[in-house]
Amino acid sequence: MVDASALAAGKREAGYRAADMVADGMVVGLGTGSTVFYAMERLAARIREGLRITGIPTSYQAAIRARACGIPLATLNDYPVIDLAIDGADQVDPGFALIKGRGAAQTQEKCVAFAARSLVIVADLSKLTRQLDAVVPIEVLASAYVPLIRHLEAIGGVPVLREGIKKDGPVITDNGNMVIDCGFGPISDPAAFDIRLSSIPGVVTCGLFTTFSEKTTVIVGDSGGCQVLSRDGQFPL
Repeated sequence: MVDASALAAGKREAGYRAADMVADGMVVGLGTGSTVFYAMERLAARIREGLRITGIPTSYQAAIRARACGIPLATLNDYPVIDLAIDGADQVDPGFALIKGRGAAQTQEKCVAFAARSLVIVADLSKLTRQLDAVVPIEVLASAYVPLIRHLEAIGGVPVLREGIKKDGPVITDNGNMVIDCGFGPISDPAAFDIRLSSIPGVVTCGLFTTFSEKTTVIVGDSGGCQVLSRDGQFPL
């Protein structure tokens, strides 16, 4: 059984390490999710000590948390090229292909990752895998979700329209779209599958992140500290 307190400690270690990579004057992408919250917590402390940064949030949730932390915010239209983005992941493989989107923010996260010179992924050990096999969140146009579900079934997927928890009906993203969570089992070629899913008419963004690996650093935390991984280094699995 996974130790919840150890996972939380790992997330904190990774988030704090990522925040300490931020230099004065940087424009920083702020991902959505619990691990990035720890990075914001550390950034807030550094801002109180005099650090000056501008944050680019990837969701309403990230914006709300950043404002609560006292992080000044802007948009990609203000800063089309940003210095660094800090984000989490649902799964990370040895080549730094990712599955993201559990928070239904993958579209803005992908836009921010694209704009960033460097992408820092913060994670705990439970997110590492030798082969991506988690459910892939797919943001889709609401007007096309039924034919998309049928097509995903036809190509071997097990699609489920994501339902709200504290609302009736489906989850609606910050962009006004729906999310289909689709299981495919082990994904042998994530880059090719990313292209395949993203090219389906009606798909806005899929949760496979395969085009940013060359500029990605992965920080993996546990209760004893954290490791900074590189693509050509040892993968701790």
